[in-house]
Amino acid sequence: MKILFMGTPDFAAAMLSALHDAGFDVIGAVSQPDKPKGRGHKLMPTEVKIKAQEFGIPVFQPQTLKDNAFESELKELDPDMIVVAAYGKLLPDYVIDYPKYGCINVHPSLLPRYRGAAPVQRAVINGDAETGACIMRMDYGLDTGDVILCEKTEIGEYETSGELFGRMEELCGRLLVNAVKMVCDGTAEYKKQSEAGVCYAERIRKDESLIDWTKPAAVISKLICGMAPAPLASTTYKGAAVKIISAEKAEGSGKPGEILKMVKGRGMLTACGEGALLIKTVKFAGSKQMGIEDYARGHEIEIGAVLGE
Repeated sequence: MKILFMGTPDFAAAMLSALHDAGFDVIGAVSQPDKPKGRGHKLMPTEVKIKAQEFGIPVFQPQTLKDNAFESELKELDPDMIVVAAYGKLLPDYVIDYPKYGCINVHPSLLPRYRGAAPVQRAVINGDAETGACIMRMDYGLDTGDVILCEKTEIGEYETSGELFGRMEELCGRLLVNAVKMVCDGTAEYKKQSEAGVCYAERIRKDESLIDWTKPAAVISKLICGMAPAPLASTTYKGAAVKIISAEKAEGSGKPGEILKMVKGRGMLTACGEGALLIKTVKFAGSKQMGIEDYARGHEIEIGAVLGE
């Protein structure tokens, strides 16, 4: 079974590792082109490219797949199966239709909930109690294919998107290996997705990270968790930007965003539209990430000041 892998970020690199470690014959890895990053705008390889090179797997980085741009390479590789994980672009029909055993996609949600680009972050931000992973056979829609394997997992009360991604890598990798084996030996069963409960997880925009302190503490807490580790939930303190990295729900009331008091060993009590938050870890402009109490030792925190004003 010759497998062509398609993916780009670290989550996809974990799926490539799962296939490699399971002994599958991965004949190539297709990833997005290198992009400039950092102050020097140096071209940086994708995480999948780095991992593929580590394994000695040939890497392909086409600028586009449209208009049969990758057809000649595809025919030369002649894969029996294509495995896709967070590649970043929709696959054209000629790619989906090529492999004998189909294109298998790894999706970290309980389909049909959270089809689209940011299923893990949306599940956390929306306060879902559980999420999961699905391995599906791709069709021509956006995450609409028949499901081969699916497994649920709970989301912790203060679990961040980054922490959940870490757990999902293990879960998705295990399911992917099992699903590929089932497809290979002919035991895979393909279950159509329900027509009920369909929703889409749009890509996270930076402007969504801004905290609205008039909202309930429970809602803001989930936004903070969902935005970590990037782009991080944001607000202002006396006009200066500050990122809120972690916080916990607490009792308290006041003007939304008002700093009520410092609670020793717990954080900065801040009023919300309903309830309050104990802000624990922050990153002020020009400072590194640190506990709010550590920051307060070297900087004045004015009780009664209002965040977001």
